[in-house]
Amino acid sequence: MTILVILIIIACIALGFFVLIQDSKGGGLASNFASSNQIMGVRKTTDMLEKITWGLAIAILVLCLSCAFLTKKEFSDRYGNMSQQTEQTTDEE
Repeated sequence: MTILVILIIIACIALGFFVLIQDSKGGGLASNFASSNQIMGVRKTTDMLEKITWGLAIAILVLCLSCAFLTKKEFSDRYGNMSQQTEQTTDEE
């Protein structure tokens, strides 16, 4: 559970970094390396940043959902017996 939370925090920080690198008007990382970027090309740099951004967003979604399901299961395992005991004691009185 703790590992999932740490992974979510790391993915959020990375997502914020990649969003700040991009510029909606064509600037950002692609414009800074336009003259020296011979191998990948400017358009491919923008595509790569967009794919990384979407991948991190999807990873955060999956990690949050899995954390929610694990928390729900852990909560029901831990406190499920407690509610049954409460019902039994109130029925006996």
